[in-house]
Amino acid sequence: MSRTVTVGLDGSTESRAAAEWAAREALLRGLPLKIVHVQEPLPKHVDPLPDDETHQRWTERLPIEAAEGIRLRHPGIEVITEQLTGTVADILREAAGFADLLALGSRGLGGIGGFMVGSVSLAVVARAERPVVLVRAGEQAAVRIAPLTWVRLSPDTPTPKCAVAGLYPTVGR
Repeated sequence: MSRTVTVGLDGSTESRAAAEWAAREALLRGLPLKIVHVQEPLPKHVDPLPDDETHQRWTERLPIEAAEGIRLRHPGIEVITEQLTGTVADILREAAGFADLLALGSRGLGGIGGFMVGSVSLAVVARAERPVVLVRAGEQAAVRIAPLTWVRLSPDTPTPKCAVAGLYPTVGR
């Protein structure tokens, strides 16, 4: 297994924030960053739309352009891109199994809304066997993260799914 920090990228603001976070984490760990973009196939009975060619080109360019930007902003980082086809949650969960951790953008639905919608992030976190980090974009992310403190886990403590780099979030300590 090649060790990487892996990020799922769909082009959203949140997934781009996750890619930046993952790049910084990869540098801290001395690991390559793997950018994974998953495209769900169209059902066989659906005819392609007139602008599908444009969408296909955008899909192909998205991880390449993201990798180029990350290399510029984080010199020295090794960036790998991977384009996959399939069910997004399943492919990302599988990618998490081959990574030290997987970073995903969070759409910020939260609470009951997030459970009712059944987001990709929630589906991946629920079934992943490796740590998954959900990254929020914008000012709200800093406000929501600030109250957390981090405690180091001892080596014999089982690592919770939400732990990052052996740290576990606790609120109000």
